[in-house]
Amino acid sequence: MVKKAVFVSGGGTNLQALIDQGIHIDLVLSSRSDAYALERAAKAGIPSVVCGRKQFSSQAEYDQAIVRILKENEIDMVILAGFLSILGEEVIKAYPERILNVHPSLIPSFCGKGYYGLKVHEEALKRGVKVTGATVHLVNEIPDGGRILLQKAVYVQDGDTPEILQKRVMEEAEWILLPQAARMLEKQIEEEKSCRQ
Repeated sequence: MVKKAVFVSGGGTNLQALIDQGIHIDLVLSSRSDAYALERAAKAGIPSVVCGRKQFSSQAEYDQAIVRILKENEIDMVILAGFLSILGEEVIKAYPERILNVHPSLIPSFCGKGYYGLKVHEEALKRGVKVTGATVHLVNEIPDGGRILLQKAVYVQDGDTPEILQKRVMEEAEWILLPQAARMLEKQIEEEKSCRQ
C-alpha cells in the first residue's frame, strides 16, 4: 500500500475533500498547532503531528525534521493541502515527483512566491479575468513550478468578491482535482513498486 501524508496549515477543507472521497491518509502534518485541520484528522482517526517552521533555527533543520517524520512513518507520497510553509531542497530531494500541491489558479497565472490564499483571488479579480480555476502539480524547487497533473476552469461571475470566488474554486475545482491527482500518483507509485519487486 502507498502511504500518504497530508500537510496542512489551516481549516483543512482540502483534507476533508480527500477524506470524503475515500483517500486513505496515514498521517497529517500541520505547521500550526491551532489548525482546525487537526480536528478533522482526529475525527477521521488519522494520526497527526505538528511541525512548525518557527520551532527550528534554520530552513535546513526544519527540512530535516520533516524528512525524519516522513521516514519514521514510512510515507511514500505527500499531499500539500493548504500548507503555507515552503518546503526546502532536502524534502523535495527526498520525495522527487512524490509531492502534490493544489494551487487556486490556472498556472501559470497568479502563482509563484507570495501567491496563496485569498491573494490569488484578489489578483484574479483585479486583473479582470473571466476564467480562473485550480491546478494540481508536482512540487519542485520553484514555487508552483512543478509538472502540472490536472487543471479545471471555474468562471468568474459578476459581483464576485475574493471570498466568494475562493469558495467556488474550492467547490468546483480543488475538491474534485486533488483526490483525482492523489489516486493518479498513488497508482503510478504502486506500478513502480511492483516493477521493482
